Amino acid sequence: MPEPILPVTPEDALGPLARESVVIEGRTFSISRPDESDRLLKHPVIKAAFAADEYLPYWADLWPAARMLAKAILREPWPTTEPPLEALEIGCGLGLPGIAALSCGLRVTFSDCDATALKFAADNARDNGFTDFRLLPMDWRCPPADLKVPVVLASDLIYELRSVPPVVAIIKHVLRPDGVCLLTDSDRVPAHALREALPDAGLTFTTQAMKAGEPGGRRIKGTLYRIRHAGS
Repeated sequence: MPEPILPVTPEDALGPLARESVVIEGRTFSISRPDESDRLLKHPVIKAAFAADEYLPYWADLWPAARMLAKAILREPWPTTEPPLEALEIGCGLGLPGIAALSCGLRVTFSDCDATALKFAADNARDNGFTDFRLLPMDWRCPPADLKVPVVLASDLIYELRSVPPVVAIIKHVLRPDGVCLLTDSDRVPAHALREALPDAGLTFTTQAMKAGEPGGRRIKGTLYRIRHAGS
């Protein structure tokens, strides 16, 4: 297994911040993010991270698939359990889906390879009134060996073909045998590879068409994947 790569977006790369009110299924969430995400790409630390591992700080944008996933989470009839159902958000970025899960009573672990993304996710969760969550710095190519959860949340992770194998591998690794993964994607080109790779890894899935976007703005089409272990 390769050594984990955990970049940190420098604070001086962020520039001004914007706070957005995001309305999902009639609920309003407050999300803070860098106002000019393209600015981050010009910072020498980010340029060096890209040269080393093709890393880009995608976390700094609120992607349509994150809105789709938050919508799916809010629509899901989650069981009430004690202790609360554990959920892991992979590549959490700004944290919107995880925050939606917190609002449904789930116990959420936000994970991301970038420590600055984790800080934004944590601050956004607190700004929305939640404090009972965990943070996990994680390169999804190198998940902790003992990490197992009943719910996995992921949005917009398969934006490149090279992302498909590690995403499928981490879902298979961390998802409990009786668990479910909710993954959303804006129907990017690598989606065909995902649909082929999941059964090859012993995972089954169903799909559901989704749409998301800013109120009054352009609506983006996408897909919700509901992924389980074969035979579960």
